[in-house]
Amino acid sequence: MGELDPYLIPALDGVAYGLLLFVVAAGLVLSFGVAGILNLAHGTLYAIGAYTAAWLADGGWAAVPLALVAGVIASTAAGTALAGLLTPVKRGDHLTQALLTFGLALAGGSLLVSAFGPEDLPVRVPAALDRSVDVAGHSYAAYRLVFIVVAAVIAIGLYLVVTRTRAGMLVRAAVDDPQMVACLGVDPTRVRVGVLAVSGALAGLAGVLGAPIIGPGPSTAATVLLLSLVVVVLGGLNSVAGTLLAALAVGEIQTLGVALLPTAAPFLLYAAMALILAARARGLLSRWSTA
Repeated sequence: MGELDPYLIPALDGVAYGLLLFVVAAGLVLSFGVAGILNLAHGTLYAIGAYTAAWLADGGWAAVPLALVAGVIASTAAGTALAGLLTPVKRGDHLTQALLTFGLALAGGSLLVSAFGPEDLPVRVPAALDRSVDVAGHSYAAYRLVFIVVAAVIAIGLYLVVTRTRAGMLVRAAVDDPQMVACLGVDPTRVRVGVLAVSGALAGLAGVLGAPIIGPGPSTAATVLLLSLVVVVLGGLNSVAGTLLAALAVGEIQTLGVALLPTAAPFLLYAAMALILAARARGLLSRWSTA
């Protein structure tokens, strides 16, 4: 493998990081693209799942399904409650939605810090996954390899649900023509509430599974929200495939950037985002978000 050998592990980390961001950003795309809600509390929904994993994980296998169920239920309930709180401004301008959800994010973050403390929390994984495995002569965390497989399955499943099922059809129709959805006997408002609940579930699922990668702490919600917004901006609002490609690109820039250009790493992501947006504005990437 020669010269590329030292970058194998950062590249794998980029895949894991990118798939994690995809699961989170997919929920953000749904909440904004379908429900029309600019949800700046989305990172807090991830943090709920991550804190749940840290609280329940004890290094045993029995805690894994318990943490998954508890984290998804908690974040789904939070997403549904958010839909209710946003009802008065669902048709308002996005600035109002942003201010309201940002306030809810601050309140939720403060509650999590009060409950779990101001320090970053460790997350214990089952002993069988809390070890290193050999990957092309390099040691790599077993948990991250398993996470890559699980997150890839989630990504494929989400794509198939959105593009191949009746529920996905209704979700896409609710974006383009809510009146037609109403003519089919489906209340568009219920679709929006359901989408926000699913958005919360995805964030919570990502939080539980991704807690060993982006762990729970006071800055977790802000970090996840910022990276998710970058993914959404790059990937577009109408494409699962575009979101996935953007998430993988962000993951690789974040991890390979540190390995290749450590001094410039903090600026690489935003420089790449500026270049892509400039190219899109000139029509050079018109197909990026059409999948």
